[in-house]
Amino acid sequence: MPASGFYEWMKLDKKNKQAYAINVPGQDVIAFAAVWDSWQDPETGYFLETFSIITTFPNELMQPEGGPAIHDRMPVIVEPKNYERWLAETDVANLPVDLLRPFPAELMKAWKVGKDVGNVRIDKPELCEEVKDVPPEPPAQAGLF
Repeated sequence: MPASGFYEWMKLDKKNKQAYAINVPGQDVIAFAAVWDSWQDPETGYFLETFSIITTFPNELMQPEGGPAIHDRMPVIVEPKNYERWLAETDVANLPVDLLRPFPAELMKAWKVGKDVGNVRIDKPELCEEVKDVPPEPPAQAGLF
């Protein structure tokens, strides 16, 4: 599945999450390992093509040792040198399961993005722009006496 990157949300507390954009700098397109199927609905006769992106354990970028995790999983990213291997038809004994591993963290980048990323009605390039930490608002002042 081709993509330019992906988003994940880090849980900050029970009510709040921080969105992150994640990509591989220097690669305009990355490929997620995915499986697909085409099937016909027996009632309607319509054909439906479906796919699922395969995920794996997080790398050090997604879940740093001793630090807060962006997420506890990540998509499997297939390197260009392995595209043909991943896409080749093969028997079960020769499936490329060794490719189902985390992508090297040192080749990736993650940055904080705004909350609009989570709204499916908003689709604009600015969604990928980095946002800086916003300092928390001071608590409301109680009346002076």
